[in-house]
Amino acid sequence: MTGDAAGNSPAEGYGGAPTARRMVLGAQLRRLREAAELSRAEAGFTIRASESKMSRLEAGRVRFKERDVADLLTTYGVNDPVERESFLEMVEQSNQRGWWHRYNDVIPTWFNDFVGLESSASLIQSYEHQFIPGLLQTEDYARAVMTHGRPEYATDEIEQRIDVRRRRQRILARPGAPRLWVVLDESVLQRPIGGRRVLKAQIDALLEATSLPHISVQVLTYEHNTNVAEGAFTMLRFAEPELPTIVYLEHLTGALYLDRPDEVETYGRVLDTLAVDAETPEDSRQMLSKLRADA
Repeated sequence: MTGDAAGNSPAEGYGGAPTARRMVLGAQLRRLREAAELSRAEAGFTIRASESKMSRLEAGRVRFKERDVADLLTTYGVNDPVERESFLEMVEQSNQRGWWHRYNDVIPTWFNDFVGLESSASLIQSYEHQFIPGLLQTEDYARAVMTHGRPEYATDEIEQRIDVRRRRQRILARPGAPRLWVVLDESVLQRPIGGRRVLKAQIDALLEATSLPHISVQVLTYEHNTNVAEGAFTMLRFAEPELPTIVYLEHLTGALYLDRPDEVETYGRVLDTLAVDAETPEDSRQMLSKLRADA
């Protein structure tokens, strides 16, 4: 848990990715500003920043400068050396690069934040209607998806993207792994991406993954399929109270990150409906076993 302005370290016990650290630090600074009864414009004047830049800083959407944070702390009346050092230490941590930045030449910039947030989430909820979710894909399945079914044409860039996917999957095996809950449209399991052999191995991987207590898959069958969700999406929830729940929507040329309470509530209701309409996790495992036997 992160600390508060009363004197606990804001970085204490927090091991999230840089993206999430920036958001936590921004939320801490926002609370200090509000406690000092200053507007964003007034606080921004201290560091020669516009009101819009202050808004981005407090949302954790831009990198922090140590000098700016030190000046803001002084403006907010934070003079205790230990507390100031805790904040400045978090500035350094928030500006560190995550492992995924070394793959900047093969993954789009708008995906960087998602990888960072995903690695910090305590609960990952997804609905997929076209592919197996990336966190559960086998390498052969991922290669077939990325080459549009022609794995023999996989390039070095595609192999690096597969490596990114493989490294993302490590979060499910680490101590304190996030809980993963997926609703999967039945059509995904019937679509032989990469051929029957690849699909069969992918179903094996799903059965192995769902034997773990923190991973659940529910299959939305044709009989109960609904139009409640217009497309695939992922919801990320965090243990840290400073971090908002985020809905991630990907499209062909970019992605949307939604965190407004009304937007999150809408997608939360969709997930609730999907969970009711889909088969239970145990019944879904039986379906996977039957598909495996028939493959």
